[in-house]
Amino acid sequence: MQAEIYHLSEQLGSALLQQGTTVTTAESCTGGGVAHAITAVAGSSSWFNCGFVTYANSAKQRMLGVPSDIIERDGAVSEAVVRQMAIGAAEEAGADYAVAISGVAGPGGGSADKPVGTVWFAWRSPKGVKAEKYLFSGDRAAIRDQAIKISLEELLHQVTGCNTVHPYS
Repeated sequence: MQAEIYHLSEQLGSALLQQGTTVTTAESCTGGGVAHAITAVAGSSSWFNCGFVTYANSAKQRMLGVPSDIIERDGAVSEAVVRQMAIGAAEEAGADYAVAISGVAGPGGGSADKPVGTVWFAWRSPKGVKAEKYLFSGDRAAIRDQAIKISLEELLHQVTGCNTVHPYS
């Protein structure tokens, strides 16, 4: 694990612990990477109960309550889907904060409107849901690492209110 990602996870855990709040993850293209980063920090069971790796559309529907018509209409890599994933994960885990990620990490699977590197994120907080789309470059591992980093940076921002710059958008 990159030192920067571990450091972000430590900061996030400290902020969550200080506030007495919890976080969960709903991951597709990152395959549990955000949950792995969070649980690499000792004591993370105090702020992280569970995460969801919903790679298949059927898992997004079954585990997170994403309606099939939204997936059919917008595709799994879309704002509507990640918003529902974040809401569903927070509700299922009983968490105060959630991040959801769905994207095209490659090397295949891209299209004209969703090329390789397209990743949608949604963050749920007590204030509501925020969604953003990024277009990352690099190979599969690089795209996934960038997505994990952005997930943690924005979670930290959501919890602390401190601004974080995202150079990848």
